[in-house]
Amino acid sequence: MIYENILIEPVLSEKTNQMREEGKYTFKVDLSATKIQVKEAVRKLFNVNPISCTIMVVGGKPKRQRYKSGYTSTWKKAIVRLPKNEKIGLFDGV
Repeated sequence: MIYENILIEPVLSEKTNQMREEGKYTFKVDLSATKIQVKEAVRKLFNVNPISCTIMVVGGKPKRQRYKSGYTSTWKKAIVRLPKNEKIGLFDGV
């Protein structure tokens, strides 16, 4: 799998901003990606050395639009932990 296709986008919210101060970065990743692939993609794309990676599948939420009901898409979230002396410039605006 190509490294650019594994990481889809960063997840930006109040909770992830607090986690970033602890050295944890959150990404939306491809549904077929594994922990090892995510760690390797972060290592290659951002030139950092991840310590660990936690992956979870976020289920779709029920939604309604007029008379039709359905669900939003299911997606996969990865939380990557970095050492204290390393940061990803994408989140800091560098």
